[in-house]
Amino acid sequence: MSGHNKWSTIKQKKGKNDAARAKIFTKIGRELIVAVKEGGSADPSVNSKLRDVIAKAKASNVPNDNIDRIIKKAAGDSDSANYESVTYEGYGPNGIAVIVEALTDNRNRTAGEVRHYFDKFGGNMGTQGCVTFMFEKKGVLVIEREELDADEDKVMEDALESGASDFEADEDIFTIYTEPSDFGAVRDELTKLGYSFVSAEVEMVPNNYTKLDNEEQKTAMQKMLDMFEDNDDIQNVWHNWEMD
Repeated sequence: MSGHNKWSTIKQKKGKNDAARAKIFTKIGRELIVAVKEGGSADPSVNSKLRDVIAKAKASNVPNDNIDRIIKKAAGDSDSANYESVTYEGYGPNGIAVIVEALTDNRNRTAGEVRHYFDKFGGNMGTQGCVTFMFEKKGVLVIEREELDADEDKVMEDALESGASDFEADEDIFTIYTEPSDFGAVRDELTKLGYSFVSAEVEMVPNNYTKLDNEEQKTAMQKMLDMFEDNDDIQNVWHNWEMD
């Protein structure tokens, strides 16, 4: 994975205004609700999915009070909306591969909106599986260099001893990769060692990246991503655009 590409994405999220951050909190709140309902428990010690979403929420700076309030509400509200997980695949400008993950209570609405975003900015929505083969599911933990006293060798040693499958060092960040099934255990072990993360979740990581040299295509791709991000139903968007 390209470290600077990952850091570009994180910096974009960290730099969002209050309204955009509130939308991110809303999306993670929806994930918390689904994790409680699907896992059958509001106790993260027995609900591994909930534990993973809590870690993602903390990495995204969602306040602990918000997390606790959402979990308690989800545990006691059997009449709240039932969200369904749906994945869409397609292509952005110049064939950029895009995977869109949604949690929706109306599949028809969400599918129509996703298709519209692809079409509007020079892409097209494809069939199931059309781009998935270009990605690999991995646990990804990102640590910001400036937040650490430890050097690169120490971080790599701790990561690999905790069960990580790979490690990358970039100018600004350390990126730790795990098998999806090992993600929670590696994250918890590194947390015990005092590490904190600016991003912590299981991701669809591209096998390779594609650059856009045309400024119009870059603008269109960014606008497409912004439209996806602005939609409350859409939780994650994975792509293989090599951002500058």
